Amino acid sequence: MLGNFTYCNPTRLHFGQEALEQLSGELANYGPKVLLTYGGGSIKKSGLYDQVVQILKDSGKEIFELPGVMPNPTVEKLYEGCKLAREQDVDLILAVGGGSVCDYAKAVSVSTWCREDPWDKYYLRMEDVDNRIIPVGCVLTMVGTGSEMNGGSVITNHQQKRKIGHVFGSNVMPKFTILTPAYTFTVPFRQMVAGIYDAFNHICEQYFSGADDNTTDYIAEGLMKSLIVSSRTAIKEPENYEARSNIMWASTWALNTLLAMGKSTDWEVHMIGQSIGAYTDATHGMTLSAVSMAYYRFIMEYGLPKFVRFAVQVWGIDPQGKSDREVAQAGLAAMESWMKELGLTMNIHELGVTEEMLEGIADGVFLMNGGYKVLTRDDVMTILRASM
Repeated sequence: MLGNFTYCNPTRLHFGQEALEQLSGELANYGPKVLLTYGGGSIKKSGLYDQVVQILKDSGKEIFELPGVMPNPTVEKLYEGCKLAREQDVDLILAVGGGSVCDYAKAVSVSTWCREDPWDKYYLRMEDVDNRIIPVGCVLTMVGTGSEMNGGSVITNHQQKRKIGHVFGSNVMPKFTILTPAYTFTVPFRQMVAGIYDAFNHICEQYFSGADDNTTDYIAEGLMKSLIVSSRTAIKEPENYEARSNIMWASTWALNTLLAMGKSTDWEVHMIGQSIGAYTDATHGMTLSAVSMAYYRFIMEYGLPKFVRFAVQVWGIDPQGKSDREVAQAGLAAMESWMKELGLTMNIHELGVTEEMLEGIADGVFLMNGGYKVLTRDDVMTILRASM
């Protein structure tokens, strides 16, 4: 295992059917003013909203609500949240919802007291936080992003056609997160499978990097196998608690920084997917699934030993009588078959991408990545065309 690193994750997790009972204890650590932010209202239909509000009131908190966080939070919504948080001088931001709501809460937390335009400072110039940060807590209702236990925050600027993620440090990570698998039961099927693939691809982005014998690669293989098994149960029995709990737990560990320790990591699939999302506003997990097969087949030759290992250890491909290239191809074919089994989007045309958008999408990838690690712009165009 190569490299030097420091590992720290300060987020405290409460997991299980009774996890929400821990919320009042967490609230006691913060001042009286709480900004409650959530999405389109599904938490009201499920009854979770009423439960959370009652706990906040019983804890003596003054509640300021910020609803309407969209699946791909916009810079305009960010400014709205900053204005409210600043005017009320809130002590805690409580995000109740999926990964986008958690992402949004973290963006507001670092931007409210920022002395500059936070879009320019944090998402274009990628600078560190040097101002007051409002603490964030999460009650998760949809899995996939891993935002509940990391410092990542993705914001979309439709005017500039940019969807950019900034991974902040441990000081921005949620202070606590409530993980109750049953809260994910009401998520629409398409969103469920998109979240599953988002989590799976988070693992791939970290797994397909480096050639050393790395302990975290063994952890990654176990998490991938768990997601594969549990996803097959969940698509047949969406309210199977065991499957959904395993998916939730694997998703959290897929992107809580552990798997990146001692590794270079990749993230090109995410860069391409996010650039597509800036043009189409498509579901994030589906933008990843739509480009993944073209991308991994493109880079397979550059990291053949790892793709062979992936095929054998994750997909159970028998290497006997096959060349390394044949084993690797069989592994990707098994992955593709599983993705289709889940009903994922497998090409970018279905997401609304047109030929006229491809040049702009490729430019967006380059701008977000600050220059490719390996791929050239022509490579990205080749991958995009193969994904059409």
